[in-house]
Amino acid sequence: MESARAQARLNKIIMYVILIIMAFIMLVPFAWMILTALKTTQEAISVDPFYIFPSNGWHWENFASVWESYNFVILYKNTLLMILLRVLFACLTATMAGYAFGRLNFPGKKFFFSLILIQMMIPSQIFIIPQYVMASKLGWLNTVMGLVFPGLVTAFGTYLLKTGYQGLPKDLEEAAAIDGCNIGQRFLNIMMPLTRSSMVSLGIFTALFAFKDLMWPMIVCPKIETTTLSAGLAKMQGQYGSEYPTMMAAAVLAVVPMIVIYVIFQKQFVEGIATSGGKL
Repeated sequence: MESARAQARLNKIIMYVILIIMAFIMLVPFAWMILTALKTTQEAISVDPFYIFPSNGWHWENFASVWESYNFVILYKNTLLMILLRVLFACLTATMAGYAFGRLNFPGKKFFFSLILIQMMIPSQIFIIPQYVMASKLGWLNTVMGLVFPGLVTAFGTYLLKTGYQGLPKDLEEAAAIDGCNIGQRFLNIMMPLTRSSMVSLGIFTALFAFKDLMWPMIVCPKIETTTLSAGLAKMQGQYGSEYPTMMAAAVLAVVPMIVIYVIFQKQFVEGIATSGGKL
Protein backbone atom coordinates (compact mmCIF):
# COMPACT_ATOMS: atom_id res chain seq x y z
CA MET A 1 0.00 0.00 0.00
CA GLU A 2 2.77 2.45 0.92
CA SER A 3 4.67 1.69 -2.26
CA ALA A 4 1.53 2.33 -4.33
CA ARG A 5 0.98 5.69 -2.61
CA ALA A 6 4.62 6.62 -3.11
CA GLN A 7 4.40 5.71 -6.80
CA ALA A 8 1.20 7.74 -7.20
CA ARG A 9 2.84 10.71 -5.44
CA LEU A 10 5.91 10.40 -7.69
CA ASN A 11 3.74 10.27 -10.82
CA LYS A 12 1.86 13.36 -9.67
CA ILE A 13 5.11 15.25 -9.05
CA ILE A 14 6.45 14.27 -12.48
CA MET A 15 3.19 15.38 -14.10
CA TYR A 16 3.32 18.78 -12.38
CA VAL A 17 6.98 19.26 -13.34
CA ILE A 18 6.18 18.51 -16.98
CA LEU A 19 3.19 20.88 -16.92
CA ILE A 20 5.29 23.66 -15.36
CA ILE A 21 8.00 23.20 -18.00
CA MET A 22 5.42 23.27 -20.80
CA ALA A 23 3.74 26.36 -19.33
CA PHE A 24 7.15 28.08 -19.17
CA ILE A 25 7.84 27.20 -22.81
CA MET A 26 4.44 28.60 -23.80
CA LEU A 27 5.07 31.87 -21.95
CA VAL A 28 8.59 32.48 -23.31
CA PRO A 29 7.42 34.05 -26.63
CA PHE A 30 5.08 36.44 -24.80
CA ALA A 31 7.81 37.41 -22.33
CA TRP A 32 10.27 37.94 -25.17
CA MET A 33 7.72 40.09 -27.04
CA ILE A 34 7.27 42.36 -24.01
CA LEU A 35 11.02 42.58 -23.30
CA THR A 36 11.78 43.41 -26.94
CA ALA A 37 9.13 46.14 -26.89
CA LEU A 38 11.04 47.82 -24.06
CA LYS A 39 14.48 47.75 -25.76
CA THR A 40 16.20 49.98 -28.28
CA THR A 41 16.56 48.80 -31.86
CA GLN A 42 20.28 48.19 -31.34
CA GLU A 43 19.62 46.02 -28.29
CA ALA A 44 16.90 44.07 -30.10
CA ILE A 45 19.13 43.11 -33.07
CA SER A 46 22.39 42.72 -31.13
CA VAL A 47 23.89 39.21 -31.07
CA ASP A 48 27.19 39.87 -29.34
CA PRO A 49 26.46 40.89 -26.68
CA PHE A 50 23.01 39.29 -26.49
CA TYR A 51 20.53 41.30 -24.41
CA ILE A 52 17.71 39.53 -22.60
CA PHE A 53 16.73 42.58 -20.58
CA PRO A 54 17.09 46.22 -21.69
CA SER A 55 20.52 47.49 -20.66
CA ASN A 56 19.78 51.23 -20.81
CA GLY A 57 16.46 51.43 -19.03
CA TRP A 58 12.92 50.52 -20.04
CA HIS A 59 11.91 52.33 -23.22
CA TRP A 60 8.18 52.88 -22.75
CA GLU A 61 8.27 55.48 -25.52
CA ASN A 62 8.01 52.63 -28.04
CA PHE A 63 4.39 52.19 -27.00
CA ALA A 64 3.72 55.93 -27.27
CA SER A 65 5.34 56.03 -30.72
CA VAL A 66 3.25 53.24 -32.20
CA TRP A 67 0.08 54.52 -30.47
CA GLU A 68 0.57 57.93 -32.10
CA SER A 69 1.35 56.44 -35.52
CA TYR A 70 -1.75 54.26 -35.61
CA ASN A 71 -5.12 55.01 -34.04
CA PHE A 72 -5.44 51.90 -31.90
CA VAL A 73 -8.80 53.05 -30.56
CA ILE A 74 -10.27 52.63 -34.06
CA LEU A 75 -8.48 49.29 -34.55
CA TYR A 76 -9.83 48.08 -31.19
CA LYS A 77 -13.35 49.21 -32.11
CA ASN A 78 -13.28 47.56 -35.54
CA THR A 79 -11.88 44.30 -34.15
CA LEU A 80 -14.30 44.07 -31.23
CA LEU A 81 -17.29 44.93 -33.43
CA MET A 82 -16.26 42.27 -35.93
CA ILE A 83 -15.84 39.65 -33.18
CA LEU A 84 -19.15 40.55 -31.52
CA LEU A 85 -21.17 40.49 -34.75
CA ARG A 86 -19.53 37.32 -36.05
CA VAL A 87 -20.24 35.52 -32.78
CA LEU A 88 -23.84 36.79 -32.77
CA PHE A 89 -24.59 35.79 -36.38
CA ALA A 90 -22.71 32.48 -36.13
CA CYS A 91 -24.61 31.38 -33.02
CA LEU A 92 -27.95 32.57 -34.44
CA THR A 93 -27.68 30.88 -37.82
CA ALA A 94 -25.88 27.75 -36.58
CA THR A 95 -28.38 26.99 -33.82
CA MET A 96 -31.34 27.22 -36.24
CA ALA A 97 -29.62 25.18 -38.95
CA GLY A 98 -28.31 22.70 -36.38
CA TYR A 99 -31.80 22.19 -35.00
CA ALA A 100 -33.21 21.65 -38.48
CA PHE A 101 -30.57 19.10 -39.43
CA GLY A 102 -30.48 17.42 -36.03
CA ARG A 103 -34.17 17.16 -35.10
CA LEU A 104 -36.34 17.68 -38.19
CA ASN A 105 -37.03 15.61 -41.28
CA PHE A 106 -37.47 17.41 -44.60
CA PRO A 107 -36.83 16.65 -48.30
CA GLY A 108 -33.18 16.93 -49.31
CA LYS A 109 -31.88 16.92 -45.72
CA LYS A 110 -28.96 14.60 -46.41
CA PHE A 111 -28.05 16.42 -49.63
CA PHE A 112 -27.95 19.86 -48.02
CA PHE A 113 -25.99 18.59 -45.03
CA SER A 114 -23.52 17.00 -47.45
CA LEU A 115 -22.98 20.45 -48.96
CA ILE A 116 -22.13 21.77 -45.49
CA LEU A 117 -19.63 18.96 -44.94
CA ILE A 118 -18.07 19.65 -48.34
CA GLN A 119 -17.70 23.32 -47.43
CA MET A 120 -15.80 22.30 -44.28
CA MET A 121 -13.39 20.22 -46.39
CA ILE A 122 -12.61 22.98 -48.92
CA PRO A 123 -9.96 25.62 -48.02
CA SER A 124 -11.62 28.90 -47.10
CA GLN A 125 -9.33 30.82 -49.50
CA ILE A 126 -11.33 29.42 -52.43
CA PHE A 127 -14.35 31.47 -51.35
CA ILE A 128 -12.48 34.79 -51.07
CA ILE A 129 -13.08 35.96 -54.67
CA PRO A 130 -16.86 35.30 -54.74
CA GLN A 131 -17.19 36.72 -51.22
CA TYR A 132 -15.31 39.86 -52.28
CA VAL A 133 -17.53 40.27 -55.35
CA MET A 134 -20.65 39.90 -53.20
CA ALA A 135 -19.36 42.38 -50.59
CA SER A 136 -18.50 44.84 -53.37
CA LYS A 137 -21.96 44.55 -54.94
CA LEU A 138 -23.53 45.16 -51.51
CA GLY A 139 -21.36 48.25 -50.96
CA TRP A 140 -19.66 46.75 -47.91
CA LEU A 141 -16.04 47.43 -48.83
CA ASN A 142 -14.20 49.30 -46.05
CA THR A 143 -17.11 48.77 -43.64
CA VAL A 144 -17.67 46.70 -40.52
CA MET A 145 -20.29 44.61 -42.35
CA GLY A 146 -17.63 43.77 -44.92
CA LEU A 147 -15.46 42.38 -42.11
CA VAL A 148 -18.39 40.39 -40.72
CA PHE A 149 -19.65 39.07 -44.08
CA PRO A 150 -17.76 35.70 -44.17
CA GLY A 151 -18.92 34.94 -40.63
CA LEU A 152 -22.65 35.40 -41.21
CA VAL A 153 -22.99 31.61 -41.50
CA THR A 154 -20.64 28.85 -40.39
CA ALA A 155 -20.46 25.26 -41.59
CA PHE A 156 -18.43 24.25 -38.53
CA GLY A 157 -21.02 25.81 -36.21
CA THR A 158 -23.89 24.07 -37.99
CA TYR A 159 -22.15 20.72 -37.59
CA LEU A 160 -21.33 21.42 -33.92
CA LEU A 161 -24.90 22.45 -33.05
CA LYS A 162 -26.38 19.55 -35.05
CA THR A 163 -24.32 17.19 -32.90
CA GLY A 164 -25.50 18.99 -29.77
CA TYR A 165 -29.18 18.72 -30.70
CA GLN A 166 -28.83 15.06 -31.64
CA GLY A 167 -27.47 14.34 -28.16
CA LEU A 168 -30.63 15.59 -26.46
CA PRO A 169 -33.31 13.04 -25.49
CA LYS A 170 -36.39 12.89 -27.71
CA ASP A 171 -38.69 12.64 -24.69
CA LEU A 172 -38.30 16.35 -23.93
CA GLU A 173 -39.50 17.42 -27.34
CA GLU A 174 -42.29 14.86 -27.41
CA ALA A 175 -43.54 15.98 -23.99
CA ALA A 176 -43.55 19.60 -25.16
CA ALA A 177 -45.52 18.61 -28.28
CA ILE A 178 -48.10 16.79 -26.13
CA ASP A 179 -48.46 19.95 -24.01
CA GLY A 180 -49.38 21.88 -27.15
CA CYS A 181 -46.08 23.58 -28.05
CA ASN A 182 -45.55 24.25 -31.73
CA ILE A 183 -42.18 23.78 -33.43
CA GLY A 184 -41.08 27.33 -32.70
CA GLN A 185 -41.92 27.08 -29.01
CA ARG A 186 -40.17 23.72 -28.73
CA PHE A 187 -37.07 25.18 -30.32
CA LEU A 188 -36.94 28.45 -28.39
CA ASN A 189 -38.14 27.33 -24.96
CA ILE A 190 -37.04 23.70 -24.70
CA MET A 191 -34.24 22.70 -27.06
CA MET A 192 -32.13 25.80 -27.62
CA PRO A 193 -31.45 26.52 -23.90
CA LEU A 194 -30.16 22.93 -23.52
CA THR A 195 -27.43 23.54 -26.14
CA ARG A 196 -25.92 26.45 -24.23
CA SER A 197 -22.56 24.71 -23.81
CA SER A 198 -22.32 24.03 -27.56
CA MET A 199 -23.12 27.68 -28.34
CA VAL A 200 -20.51 28.83 -25.82
CA SER A 201 -17.96 26.59 -27.56
CA LEU A 202 -18.97 27.97 -30.95
CA GLY A 203 -18.73 31.54 -29.65
CA ILE A 204 -15.21 30.90 -28.33
CA PHE A 205 -13.95 29.37 -31.56
CA THR A 206 -15.64 32.05 -33.67
CA ALA A 207 -14.08 34.83 -31.58
CA LEU A 208 -10.61 33.29 -31.84
CA PHE A 209 -10.87 32.70 -35.58
CA ALA A 210 -12.17 36.24 -36.14
CA PHE A 211 -9.39 37.79 -34.06
CA LYS A 212 -6.71 35.87 -36.01
CA ASP A 213 -8.25 36.51 -39.44
CA LEU A 214 -5.71 38.36 -41.58
CA MET A 215 -6.30 37.82 -45.29
CA TRP A 216 -9.96 38.88 -45.47
CA PRO A 217 -9.59 42.19 -43.54
CA MET A 218 -6.59 43.15 -45.71
CA ILE A 219 -8.60 42.50 -48.87
CA VAL A 220 -12.01 43.94 -47.99
CA CYS A 221 -10.85 46.80 -45.74
CA PRO A 222 -7.46 48.08 -46.97
CA LYS A 223 -7.91 51.48 -45.34
CA ILE A 224 -6.26 51.65 -41.92
CA GLU A 225 -9.27 53.41 -40.38
CA THR A 226 -11.57 50.51 -41.27
CA THR A 227 -9.33 47.48 -40.77
CA THR A 228 -8.62 45.24 -37.77
CA LEU A 229 -5.69 44.69 -35.43
CA SER A 230 -4.24 41.74 -37.37
CA ALA A 231 -4.29 43.61 -40.69
CA GLY A 232 -3.00 46.74 -38.97
CA LEU A 233 0.00 44.82 -37.63
CA ALA A 234 0.77 43.55 -41.12
CA LYS A 235 0.77 47.12 -42.42
CA MET A 236 3.06 48.15 -39.54
CA GLN A 237 5.55 45.46 -40.52
CA GLY A 238 5.88 47.06 -43.93
CA GLN A 239 6.18 50.56 -42.45
CA TYR A 240 8.66 49.94 -39.62
CA GLY A 241 10.82 47.27 -41.28
CA SER A 242 13.50 46.16 -38.81
CA GLU A 243 12.35 48.41 -35.95
CA TYR A 244 11.53 45.36 -33.85
CA PRO A 245 10.86 47.19 -30.55
CA THR A 246 8.14 49.29 -32.19
CA MET A 247 6.63 46.25 -33.89
CA MET A 248 6.65 44.27 -30.65
CA ALA A 249 5.04 47.20 -28.83
CA ALA A 250 2.26 47.12 -31.44
CA ALA A 251 1.91 43.35 -30.96
CA VAL A 252 1.58 43.79 -27.19
CA LEU A 253 -1.15 46.38 -27.69
CA ALA A 254 -2.88 44.05 -30.16
CA VAL A 255 -3.16 41.10 -27.74
CA VAL A 256 -4.61 43.23 -24.92
CA PRO A 257 -8.28 42.84 -26.05
CA MET A 258 -8.15 39.03 -26.10
CA ILE A 259 -6.42 38.94 -22.71
CA VAL A 260 -9.13 41.17 -21.23
CA ILE A 261 -11.88 39.07 -22.84
CA TYR A 262 -10.32 35.89 -21.48
CA VAL A 263 -10.01 37.30 -17.96
CA ILE A 264 -13.66 38.37 -17.99
CA PHE A 265 -15.03 35.17 -19.53
CA GLN A 266 -12.49 32.70 -18.17
CA LYS A 267 -15.15 30.41 -16.71
CA GLN A 268 -17.07 30.28 -19.99
CA PHE A 269 -13.84 29.62 -21.92
CA VAL A 270 -12.95 26.63 -19.75
CA GLU A 271 -16.51 25.30 -19.78
CA GLY A 272 -16.86 25.64 -23.52
CA ILE A 273 -13.55 23.98 -24.36
CA ALA A 274 -14.15 21.15 -21.87
CA THR A 275 -17.68 20.38 -23.04
CA SER A 276 -16.80 20.55 -26.75
CA GLY A 277 -13.79 18.29 -26.45
CA GLY A 278 -11.83 20.79 -28.53
CA LYS A 279 -8.56 22.54 -27.97
CA LEU A 280 -7.20 26.00 -28.66
